[in-house]
Amino acid sequence: MDTDGGDSIGRLREAIRRLAEFNRERTPTGVPHDDADEVVGTMASDDAFGFDPFPLLRALDDAGARVVVMGQVAGILHGSTELTGDLDLLWDGDVVQAPALAAAFARVGAVLTDDSGVVVPCAAQAFTLPKVQFRSPSASGDCCTPALPWGDLPVTRFLGRCQMAVADDGTVVRYLNRDDLIRMRLAVGRVKDLRRVEELQRAP
Repeated sequence: MDTDGGDSIGRLREAIRRLAEFNRERTPTGVPHDDADEVVGTMASDDAFGFDPFPLLRALDDAGARVVVMGQVAGILHGSTELTGDLDLLWDGDVVQAPALAAAFARVGAVLTDDSGVVVPCAAQAFTLPKVQFRSPSASGDCCTPALPWGDLPVTRFLGRCQMAVADDGTVVRYLNRDDLIRMRLAVGRVKDLRRVEELQRAP
């Protein structure tokens, strides 16, 4: 485990800084992260304005919720230089964890919706769904479980072998290991996923 935050946390903080600079040069377009361009990615969505995953990650860690970062935030932690405007999370779906997740999302003022976009109360019951989408002042994205149709991806095993880093405030950040993230990207197969696979494979 990276006990002092190290390079991975520093890379994410630098990406947040660069994204803020990028956003100063543009205006909102009305496009949320889930409708973002599949080539450019969510850095050009409205959810990228003010994007900072650390408040939610801190709230989840403080609540004792074991949640793993996937998607491009995990890519950045591994050294990807591409920016992102959303946070994708994976957890095991065990209902014992549901109250902790609900408390953490409530703490950051998140609004939850189901996969159809219907708002659901920010309570433990919401986390019995295979996936909830969330929107908060600092980060929006998806919070997923192994109950989704992942095909042949062994996501429960992905959870068990995740990597960890510790931020300077003590927040533990769990994220997919590089090989599992690459496998997940290849399974999705969008233009941006394949491009980011190539970048991850080149990274030291």
